[in-house]
Amino acid sequence: MTSQIRDVVFGKDVKVVQPVNLYDCSIGDNCFIGPFVEIQSNAIVGNRTRVQSHSFICDGVTIGEDCFIGHGVMFINDVFSGGGPAGDRNAWKKTIIGNGVSIGSNATLLPVSICDGVVIGAGAVVTKDIQEKGIYAGNPARLLRRL
Repeated sequence: MTSQIRDVVFGKDVKVVQPVNLYDCSIGDNCFIGPFVEIQSNAIVGNRTRVQSHSFICDGVTIGEDCFIGHGVMFINDVFSGGGPAGDRNAWKKTIIGNGVSIGSNATLLPVSICDGVVIGAGAVVTKDIQEKGIYAGNPARLLRRL
């Protein structure tokens, strides 16, 4: 299968390093999208955000401005609440990432909301909303230090 860029709304001065799969999504001004990234339908990447290689941004994820998404970061929108994959996309959950959020390599984010100015450590698994600015790490991710 070849990479594709289909029906993407691009802002100004976006750099995309192929191969990528980007479809039915929106990418803001001055963004960087690294190789081997997939950004699915209804995902939004805010202005000046960098998405490093091998990351997966699924349907329903909104990432704020001035964010950093490290290598191999995985977003999840289906929590298998029925015991397996939800065949109905209406059952998928949304993720909202605030502005100025940095997410370390190989972190996994379940459907959550993260406030502005948060740092997520490499390899962390974010299972709950984060409402306080700080540094979070571990599985499940926990507050290590307030910022």
